[in-house]
Amino acid sequence: MTPKDGPTEDGQDELSLEARLRRLDEIVSALEGGDVELERGLALFEEGVRHIREAESLLSEAELRVEELVGEADSLEVQDFEGAGQ
Repeated sequence: MTPKDGPTEDGQDELSLEARLRRLDEIVSALEGGDVELERGLALFEEGVRHIREAESLLSEAELRVEELVGEADSLEVQDFEGAGQ
């Protein structure tokens, strides 16, 4: 599965990790600015929590993929290349 930026078939946004981090940075900046009304601040906070949860999920998936690849690489047998150095 390759994350993409944009809506999916079910209407949910499937953003890349990088896009989520950029959006989180924007949300934090807006909330730290202090010029956000309560309702807007709560909506931004909720959006931020959703981005954090999805980012954690994406990172967990990536970690599992890396562990699988490392496990596969550990089971490979290294053989001498015939004719090397000749």
